Amino acid sequence: MAEGANTPIQLLVGLGNPGPTYAETRHNAGAWLLERFCQSNHLDLKTETKFHARVGKTTFNGKEVKILIPTTFMNHSGQAVGAISKYYNIPLNAILIAHDDLDIPTGCVRLKTGGGHGGHNGLRDIIHHLGGREFHRLRIGIGHPGHKDHVLDYVLHRPSKHEEQQINLAIDEVLGVLPKIIQGEWSTVMNQLHSFSGISVKS
Repeated sequence: MAEGANTPIQLLVGLGNPGPTYAETRHNAGAWLLERFCQSNHLDLKTETKFHARVGKTTFNGKEVKILIPTTFMNHSGQAVGAISKYYNIPLNAILIAHDDLDIPTGCVRLKTGGGHGGHNGLRDIIHHLGGREFHRLRIGIGHPGHKDHVLDYVLHRPSKHEEQQINLAIDEVLGVLPKIIQGEWSTVMNQLHSFSGISVKS
């Protein structure tokens, strides 16, 4: 179990690129998760220019959780995460970033605390703005195109119907346990996710 994994989450972030051109592309898988979460719980996200993001909030066990989807492009995601975490004095180990991951098979999900950016420009910028890496990540697998020269085109295009179904099924499974993740019940969550076909979790 990673250090700080039992800390309740105060800030939930879903990464993606803004606007309709990118809304259905693989790179927006993190934003898909939070948009689905907000829809399911009838939560509104409002554009907050000082945070460079659409922002909402919910409550778990009497504690408020901020929800954030940056309105910047992916490689400037740290502007939003840095601004809101500084404003509300949210520590790194109380932040969960949901994002797409090329190194994980499509439809699989992994939890991780700390580590590098793995070539993900959104994480790279977040690490830069936060001045540290010890935040939590919810990594949504989108698979890999097979060659590094094809990565940019791959992440900025819509997945096939089959891949989209796989990603949506993974998001469904995550949404079922997201309240427990937010409350820091990672051991319980890992046991539950391991029982789902095609889902793997790592800390």
